[in-house]
Amino acid sequence: MAITATEFNFIRTLVRERSAIVLEPGKEYLVESRLAVVARDAGYASVEHVIAELRARGCTTLQKQVIEAMTTNETFFFRDVHPFDALRQSVLPELIRRRAAERRLTIWCGAASSGQEPYSIAMLLRERCPELAGWQVRILATDISDEMLARARAGRYGQVEINRGLPAPLLVKHFRKDGLEWQLSDEIRRMVEFRPLNLIDPWPALPAADIVFLRNVLIYFDVETKRGILGRVRRLLRPDGYLFLGGAETTMGIDDAFQRQQIGKAVCYRPSVQ
Repeated sequence: MAITATEFNFIRTLVRERSAIVLEPGKEYLVESRLAVVARDAGYASVEHVIAELRARGCTTLQKQVIEAMTTNETFFFRDVHPFDALRQSVLPELIRRRAAERRLTIWCGAASSGQEPYSIAMLLRERCPELAGWQVRILATDISDEMLARARAGRYGQVEINRGLPAPLLVKHFRKDGLEWQLSDEIRRMVEFRPLNLIDPWPALPAADIVFLRNVLIYFDVETKRGILGRVRRLLRPDGYLFLGGAETTMGIDDAFQRQQIGKAVCYRPSVQ
């Protein structure tokens, strides 16, 4: 039986309150298909039983499973390529010069999903920035989903995931075949610290960041939520730092304390000079 309008509205309200993700009308099939997976994994007979349990008990564990099921975990290695070109050609050389005295560099990847983005950055640093040897380099990666964080920490990827964006030389150098999956090297895995973070909840103490990747997540939020998140990012970002958003995202018209900068074919945002 298809999900009813009342059930859909209950789920979309729950998801919005807990994650700020906006489920527009027309997403009923998406909600139903993802709740079917939750029902199967949690041992419920149907989607209707999951919703009834949420209504009756407000089960925190089940709520978390539903929220995680509604998040989109689309990611792949070196996604969209141009931001990584900008890092290699301009951003990292500049920051390395600016941070030469303190010898410290901090990069935060929000909404890191199963880890391909922060691991892409880690491999880029290892391959292209030998001058960082001896520096304190921190790559912090966060996500709302415990399941995605566990996958990311494991650093194990199927062939389809490997085929999406990973250059062959990096596969040969940093991965080994293990059954039907590829295992990322301990060296690269140790470069990334994974932590849970819900962008709309109070944030834990985070280090001041030189570079923030917050890509392809703001598109799921309304304008006020975007404004609040960007304000917190701006306060976290160092005055000469860089913010990279997804190709369909912008700070323009939302937070005027950022200025847009074009670097080659990539676009980034930097705190405006006050």
